[in-house]
Amino acid sequence: MKKLFNTKNLVLMAVFAALAAVLMLFEFPLPFIAPSFYEIDLSEIPILIGSFIMGPVSGVIMEAIKIILKLCIKGTTTAYVGDFANFCIGICFVVPTSIIYQKIKTKKGAITGMLLGTVIMAVAGVVLNYFVMIPFYVKAFGMPLDKIIEAGKAINPLISNKLNFTILCVAPFNLVKGVIDGFVTFLVYKKISTFIKGIGNKK
Repeated sequence: MKKLFNTKNLVLMAVFAALAAVLMLFEFPLPFIAPSFYEIDLSEIPILIGSFIMGPVSGVIMEAIKIILKLCIKGTTTAYVGDFANFCIGICFVVPTSIIYQKIKTKKGAITGMLLGTVIMAVAGVVLNYFVMIPFYVKAFGMPLDKIIEAGKAINPLISNKLNFTILCVAPFNLVKGVIDGFVTFLVYKKISTFIKGIGNKK
């Protein structure tokens, strides 16, 4: 823990979390997978890179800082429930991925970790949406459950209830998010980590 909280790592966590908070402001839908009120952002990429460098505990810290910064910049439109869900889902992706990579520091380890993290994130998304997010939106914002189901059914005719909505819309949405985040991280991680190590070695 002392090694994690040295000056260099504290600065890195702040930088990666700030970058993640900025990326969180730029969202876009995946209308071929889920209704447009589900929007994807790329904020997990800098946090995943930071977690690869500093470990899974740093990932949790950066996820928390990201959400706090986002709330300070933009506020909340979901009475903090969506922000809490984003925090939980982000952790479910970043922590398992970085744990695997810390044990197997190879390309194979990184890919294995990202695949595992993506699956866990997709499962967490289903659980959170089924038990927390959808019921909250229905109750707090008066969004009829039937309308949510209809929006999903317009994309996938197999959708007929809340459970298969989360399985057939929310899970694929998070799977695609994990693949995108993992792919970009895989492309840029080596250069960024080498650059950061170089800074640490400069006198």
